[in-house]
Amino acid sequence: MKMTVADKIKEAFTSLTRAEKQLANIMLESYPLSAMGTVVSLSEAAKVSTPTAGRMARKLGFKGFPDMQRQIKSELGDTLSNPLEKHDRIVTSGDGHILSQFADAVMNNILQTVSQIDTADFDRVVESVSRTENTLYIVGGRITHSLAEYFYTHMQVIRPNVTLVEPNANSWPHYVINMRPGDVLVVFDIRRYENDILTLAEIARSRNVELILFTDQWGSPATKIAQHVFHSRIEVPSAWDSTVAVSFLLEALIEAVQSTIWPDTRNRMKDLEALLDKARLFRKFV
Repeated sequence: MKMTVADKIKEAFTSLTRAEKQLANIMLESYPLSAMGTVVSLSEAAKVSTPTAGRMARKLGFKGFPDMQRQIKSELGDTLSNPLEKHDRIVTSGDGHILSQFADAVMNNILQTVSQIDTADFDRVVESVSRTENTLYIVGGRITHSLAEYFYTHMQVIRPNVTLVEPNANSWPHYVINMRPGDVLVVFDIRRYENDILTLAEIARSRNVELILFTDQWGSPATKIAQHVFHSRIEVPSAWDSTVAVSFLLEALIEAVQSTIWPDTRNRMKDLEALLDKARLFRKFV
């Protein structure tokens, strides 16, 4: 799957010159919109010469700066696509059953997602989510609310002080009023990024709440204010985006948090199992 320009910049960042890094930081600030200015305006904002932009573009494998911006414009169109437009652009290999084609795309998504994860940042997120003295808030959007519910169900077993925020902006003030510095908000937002999600993220950050964002390869607008961002590949041969790579990261995070605070989690699980037995929720065969 084709890398975004942002991916290429991040991959090559350490090999860039000081001036090129200044330009790269300007372009990544609110990518992709921040990268759509003229070569003159971007160079002036970065306080570098215009030839610097061309040299950086060629280092990233483009013929020049205009060629790089053509790809960014294409990416911008991708982030705004609705299911109808995406269905019209589906490209399949024509080889094998749709199951095989889908499996290939999903496995590639997972591999590319994992290859770009900073393990040190992942560990910091584990540490933040494991702080049981602070409240953990979780929110998703129209499609990603199912991911938020999945994460919430597990976290509710693993640790105390977990709140699932309703995907309804009208109710958010009732959650925000309880947010305190040191609390954590986990946000799920993939393309067609939702305005309300960004608003909640901005309000939470203004209250010194730590923001962890799960998004796609292009990046939700909330990327620019989140302390921790996980970019997952979501494209498959479908009108719909795939959340398998996001789910993979979630399940890894769930296990990592559980292992970090296992003694407390084990006691919670024992209590929960006793309560489930009293409620006779599950069928027993002995």
